[in-house]
Amino acid sequence: MRLFSLILLLSLSSLSMADTQVDRLLEADDAPVGVVFEIIEDDDDALGWALPKVARLSAQLRKRFPELPIAVVSHGREQFGLLADEAEGLMAPIHDKAQKLRDDDIDLHVCGVHAGWDGYTPEDYPAYVDVSPSGPAQIRDYRNLGFVLIVLQGPDY
Repeated sequence: MRLFSLILLLSLSSLSMADTQVDRLLEADDAPVGVVFEIIEDDDDALGWALPKVARLSAQLRKRFPELPIAVVSHGREQFGLLADEAEGLMAPIHDKAQKLRDDDIDLHVCGVHAGWDGYTPEDYPAYVDVSPSGPAQIRDYRNLGFVLIVLQGPDY
């Protein structure tokens, strides 16, 4: 029972890490240069929870800092939910959320290296998804510009 309680406590605390980081940014006197959300999950459906969380946290940030640049880099298995041939059917809600992020001026990137490992090219993704040559390099580029990194982790952590 103690082990279960510890695991539950740790999972609940990790779920709120991104929220805590955003709360700290909201309490700051000055806006950050920008924010980049990193998503790297081993679950093809992870964008189903991750993109709504990005939207919610981004809305909070933009309410306080309206001109804040925001980006998302997805570079785990979840990025395959954004393939163009997945835009209809079960993955349609994920694509709708991705398009909404782009409409809200939030850049959305996936990892070209990871896509290539599974035989996909940039042409396999819709126009509203930017295929970066490398997800980790894309994050590094944002961080070099001064963006704050916020790592999103799913409910299994």
